[in-house]
Amino acid sequence: MNCERLMSAKLKELLERIVGERAPGPSPTFSVFHILHAIELIAEKKLGRGKLAESLNVGEGAARTIVDRLKDAGLIETSKSGCVLTSKGVKFWNSYRSIFVKKAEIGKNELTLSDYNFAILVKNRGDKIRYGIEQRDAAIRAGAKGATTMIFIEGQLKVPSISEDAKSDFPEATSQIFKLFKPEENDVIIIASAEDSKSANYGALAAAWTLLEDC
Repeated sequence: MNCERLMSAKLKELLERIVGERAPGPSPTFSVFHILHAIELIAEKKLGRGKLAESLNVGEGAARTIVDRLKDAGLIETSKSGCVLTSKGVKFWNSYRSIFVKKAEIGKNELTLSDYNFAILVKNRGDKIRYGIEQRDAAIRAGAKGATTMIFIEGQLKVPSISEDAKSDFPEATSQIFKLFKPEENDVIIIASAEDSKSANYGALAAAWTLLEDC
């Protein structure tokens, strides 16, 4: 496994360990994608627990557990003014962003399935895609309506088993993707659609998660 793939395996292992840690009481009402989104939000600006709970759409108890676990993992530190990333947290976030380069809302196009849509670019993972079914199913399990996977190969966007030339078949979607992401060889772009913004966001993360290496 090369250094890049080893790094992605370590990221996956750390996040799954954080979520998998069991404390006394009922099972946690959050997933690895809530943890990822929490780190993303805290990386953008200092956040209090209440605001974090609201942004993640979880209860105060779940938000408290998320904060405690991120703190125990050494990724954040807390004060009365809110949560911030530690130096370890910044390093984690930079490593994460080197793989999941960008995530953004995308407008309705020929490949979207609902009013709310998020697209994510996963760096250099095209060789891990077969038909895009695994990514679609992961997005659906996370609450999305569905997902479409595209690969940038030899200067063209392709939709596995659907289109060898997305620019011709899906011009609006292709135009939006190039403007948002500027993909490079072997990059993967996944568009997840849902009935609300948060489900589309988590759907995109869940689909992209399938492309991380197992340890």
